[in-house]
Amino acid sequence: MSANAGSTSNPTGSSNSTTTTTSHGLTAASSSTPSRPAVRALALEYKSLQEEPVEGFRVKLLNEDNLFEWEVAIFGPPDTLYQGGYFKAHMKFPPDYPYSPPSIRFLTKVWHPNVYENGDLCISILHPPVDDPQSGELPCERWNPTQNVRTILLSVISLLNEPNTYSPANVDASVMYRRWRESQGKDNEYPSIIRKQAQAANAEAIKEGIVVPMTLEDYCLKPTRKATAEPTLDTNFFDDDFDLETEDDLPTDEDDDEDDEDDYDLDDDNSNTKHKDNGTADESADDSGKGETS
Repeated sequence: MSANAGSTSNPTGSSNSTTTTTSHGLTAASSSTPSRPAVRALALEYKSLQEEPVEGFRVKLLNEDNLFEWEVAIFGPPDTLYQGGYFKAHMKFPPDYPYSPPSIRFLTKVWHPNVYENGDLCISILHPPVDDPQSGELPCERWNPTQNVRTILLSVISLLNEPNTYSPANVDASVMYRRWRESQGKDNEYPSIIRKQAQAANAEAIKEGIVVPMTLEDYCLKPTRKATAEPTLDTNFFDDDFDLETEDDLPTDEDDDEDDEDDYDLDDDNSNTKHKDNGTADESADDSGKGETS
């Protein structure tokens, strides 16, 4: 069966559409035009990962004009079998991302229960959200649009240390890993292969001038954010709405003494007034009693 294909390109670097003609004369067209939400989401995520890198990962675009294909550098975590390793991978995003998951393929040889021989990574978070009872995966473990590149990369680094041996992509690696764990480290075939691969990957990093983090302090990056100037308070802000007291308006000790004297004088005046009133009342009582006879 022969096929002829033609495609056009767009600014994002991916083809707009692909038309295939079979030997039977049938034409099949599949649209692969990236959606605007996908372009916007990837642009924001890429910028975020450049400003705040994920621990143990570096990302860059394969082509500056194409947001849908990334190159990922994965550094082996310290104190693990992968320590010192420098593993390259490609991430390819679908046109309708984030509604569909991306794919990851290792370019560096990785002996792992969840990595196929061709380098494709098999992980639940990258599987479409379909109900597949035979896979042994719950729908909640699969892809959903709330996931992003950051959560994917963190899941990958976790998977390196804790493989899923229930649905392996590499059966031989899975059997070897289980034998190593069940022997409590007596069977060293699995860790020996991993360490050799990590050493070979580290040598490749040295050739490329890449410094691989070997300690937890170097491995755990701290985001560098620009210091923002604290907003200054406008001193005239309150003057417009409130009449602030000045030092001249504040009460002094002399004012307190004057207030006490005023209160004292006021009390004297009141007492004098009361005495006068009482005297008048007494005189009235006396006068009223003069005309009375016993």
